[in-house]
Amino acid sequence: MTGLSATKGPVKGKVREMKVGKEEKEELIRKSALWTLDQEYLNCVRDILDNKIFQSMDQFIQHGHTTCKAHCIQVSYIAFQICQSRGWDSRSAARAGLLHDLFLYDWHTHAKETGEYFHGFTHPKVAMENAVRYFQVSEKEQNMILRHMWPLTPIPPKYKEGYTILYADKLCGLAEFCGHVKDLVLMAVWPKQIG
Repeated sequence: MTGLSATKGPVKGKVREMKVGKEEKEELIRKSALWTLDQEYLNCVRDILDNKIFQSMDQFIQHGHTTCKAHCIQVSYIAFQICQSRGWDSRSAARAGLLHDLFLYDWHTHAKETGEYFHGFTHPKVAMENAVRYFQVSEKEQNMILRHMWPLTPIPPKYKEGYTILYADKLCGLAEFCGHVKDLVLMAVWPKQIG
């Protein structure tokens, strides 16, 4: 896999570009389903995975048919794999990836229920505050959670591992959305008499 060009330590100056081909993206998505077998990954995140607050994310749909919990696990494991393959801080990436969408509400109905219409802009801060409230989260992990929606939010991640979460989040979100759209199109064009 071609990689994310970055220097050690905080990323400064020009944003680096993740260069990953279509086949490599599909491979990352396929491999992300193997997280339950990866003891090294599980050792980094078991406390979060076992927590009832994290488990509650299963009640909220993120994109298409994917729950917020499933989405966060997939983002976390992809970020973990990318960082691990480059010798970066894979533990922090795994933990921040799990908590990056810990906003704990249904964003599809949130605006109607509360009048807060800017979920895309505000949920990183809510997720970070919840992560700090319920888990032991380092300053680095807080930055990764808070900055995962860049460039929608104006300040980019401070750390190269934060860019892996940003990338994995967009990759997973797109795959989840496209899978849902594909299902809708198939249902619309599938002859009803066939079943």
